[in-house]
Amino acid sequence: MTADQKWPRVAVVGAGAVGGYFGGMLARAGAPVMMIGRAAFVEAVKKNGLFLDTLQFKERVRVEASTELTDVRGAEIVLFCVKTTDNAATASALVALLAPGALVVSMQNGVDNAEQIRAASGIDALSAAVYVSAAVPEPGRVKHSGRGDLVVGPRSAKSERLAALFERAGVGCRISDNISGELWTKFTWNCGLNAISALARAKYGQIAANPDARRLVEAVVYEVLAVAKAANIHPPGFEDPQVALAGSFKIATQMAEALSSTAQDMIRGKRTEIDSLNGYIAHRGAELGVPTPVNHALYTLVKLAEAEFTSSPAAA
Repeated sequence: MTADQKWPRVAVVGAGAVGGYFGGMLARAGAPVMMIGRAAFVEAVKKNGLFLDTLQFKERVRVEASTELTDVRGAEIVLFCVKTTDNAATASALVALLAPGALVVSMQNGVDNAEQIRAASGIDALSAAVYVSAAVPEPGRVKHSGRGDLVVGPRSAKSERLAALFERAGVGCRISDNISGELWTKFTWNCGLNAISALARAKYGQIAANPDARRLVEAVVYEVLAVAKAANIHPPGFEDPQVALAGSFKIATQMAEALSSTAQDMIRGKRTEIDSLNGYIAHRGAELGVPTPVNHALYTLVKLAEAEFTSSPAAA
């Protein structure tokens, strides 16, 4: 994509931390962006714009915002950023609103979102492994505290178009022909850190600095890798389990001040995505005959805590 090319119209479905950050970066670069989110977010953005509080800059960005999914109409690129618990309902409602040729990109936690979206709606979504530490401390403000890049795939005209779009906006976007493996790479680290951060209300840096927490992360990661092997999934570079474990602690160090998205959800009393993380490993492991006692324990503890919350659909 060259500098003089027209920007495609972009819609963010589920404008929370992830959608707010990446959609905001596209808007900052000049793309017309419509963000679909909660009423408080929409009101704040319409009044004052979207405030990006990043490691590199602090800037107010003008974007369109709406609470209505129908305002996705006309978008050429749709960033699908809802919680995994809302995949089926959102995809089913979205399919009739898509413009011909529109590209839908799953930018979510977990490894099977594209399959869930396809099963619910027939939409052939592109998968993205998303690496960013971001939060929404107040409506209309995105606080960025680490990384901010993507891996998409497999290589195709669609993925090349998407990568060029993000690169033009200053967002690193790599294309991989092993997108399943890439998703499992991030997934492994999510499983290793998210639930521990949530249950202990601990930042990633605290986990990395605690010897007992490190041993717990190790047990989780090794179980995830055992399930991946049984499922014939090959995260790049993870042939040596120590590499996968080192990656978990590298992420924890890079994002030392971050609380996991699971922790943020629990603090706000929102339903978490634990079913798509440690819960997925517990259930997939059972299907494949692979023991996953530590992942199952973390999943169970988060679900017990979550049972105290009032469930409601939420944006990622």
